[in-house]
Amino acid sequence: MHERFHYKTLLEVKEKCRELSVDLPFAENTSALAAALDIKGFHVPNRLGIAPMEGADSTKEGKPSEYTERRYVREAIGGSGIIWYEAISLVEEGRSSQTQLLINEENLDAFKRMNEKVKEAGMKANGYEPLLIMQSNHSGRYSNPGNRPRPLIAQRNAYLETFRSADDSCIVSDDYLRRTEESFGESALLAKKAGFDAVDIKCCHGYLFQEVAAAYDRKGEYGGSYENRTRLLKNSIRAAKAYEDKDFFVTARIGIYDGYPKDSRGWGQDAEGRLDLTEPKRLMSELWNEFSLPLCNITMGNPYATTHVTRPFDSGKYPPDEHPFQGLSRMVHGVEEIKKTVPEMIVYGSAPTYLREFADLYAAGAVERGMADGFLFGRMAFADPDFANEIVKNGRIDPKRVCLTCGKCGDLIRAHKPTGCVIRDNATFMPFYKEWLEEKKNLPSNFRG
Repeated sequence: MHERFHYKTLLEVKEKCRELSVDLPFAENTSALAAALDIKGFHVPNRLGIAPMEGADSTKEGKPSEYTERRYVREAIGGSGIIWYEAISLVEEGRSSQTQLLINEENLDAFKRMNEKVKEAGMKANGYEPLLIMQSNHSGRYSNPGNRPRPLIAQRNAYLETFRSADDSCIVSDDYLRRTEESFGESALLAKKAGFDAVDIKCCHGYLFQEVAAAYDRKGEYGGSYENRTRLLKNSIRAAKAYEDKDFFVTARIGIYDGYPKDSRGWGQDAEGRLDLTEPKRLMSELWNEFSLPLCNITMGNPYATTHVTRPFDSGKYPPDEHPFQGLSRMVHGVEEIKKTVPEMIVYGSAPTYLREFADLYAAGAVERGMADGFLFGRMAFADPDFANEIVKNGRIDPKRVCLTCGKCGDLIRAHKPTGCVIRDNATFMPFYKEWLEEKKNLPSNFRG
């Protein structure tokens, strides 16, 4: 099934939901998104945030470039209460590309200068600084240091190896994972020095931490039992919390369902491949009860293998076997299950962008119903960095600026080129897209994507 979004009115959207027997929340207005929040002593003026969307625009050394600064400054001016930065690698071998940001002592001042500009831009434009969260990541199976695939995996997985080949030599040792825990602890100190307000210990989307969480067949300290499979995440959070104080806290972006075929043993699914949140709900309870994590963002899927689960789309690498509204329903009700499990934790939802000009009413409806406390917008922020101010100040998002889920930003990041909206920010990003189209002509057919 591959349906393009063609709905002109909210009534048409609701009618399609009834036809599919899916429940998507829609509010009458967006006032719920304009309400302020207190997160660990930080005043957040609205329930809207920027999701971590990689820009593939670092310098070779991993420092932010002029394109990186441009993106985050524009988003701060746009009024979102939270800017959840893109995945930032901590080690060279864990970078997703030569254009992925890398934080270390050598690059620290560049991040600090950028964050000062971002906060200054938000204060000047809106009278407040956005809450800045640094997402610490290790790309694991999808590591491409120097733009050459060098996967680092938790265990073999035949399904995932159809997307990224790997062999036994790619399996990381327990010693490597213990060193990774130390790196993620140190990332909190680096984030703090760089002027971030929080650090995210990322565990989602098929990267190393998420893969370890589903390492059912791995031997040793990090595989097999639930306790072993969640050890990497918990120990990393514990190490990061050593640097927590009144001005800095630890959070996490957590994937709760991989969406893999039944024989591929994904996280958050049963032996038949169906959604099963037993372990993710247990994990979230522990993150609250053992670590007092004040905030989490919940997501699903693997953008390399199950893209439609992560972010429903109009145009992509394959036709999904479900209607995008079914994917949205699974996502928002999964978020709701987590919120019910940890009612005192502030829980942000993901992936509202597919609904275009109705995404604001959808997010507001979820907040009104207590399914989530707020929402992060990813692709929408590329297309329209001002979406938050449009919603909060004008009541609705500008329908002429919304993301069309065409997938071209995804093409750019896979091509390791500065990434943004080719449609809405045409003058900036169309030249990069044309470069990629020319380069694509010279690639073997199996590398064209």
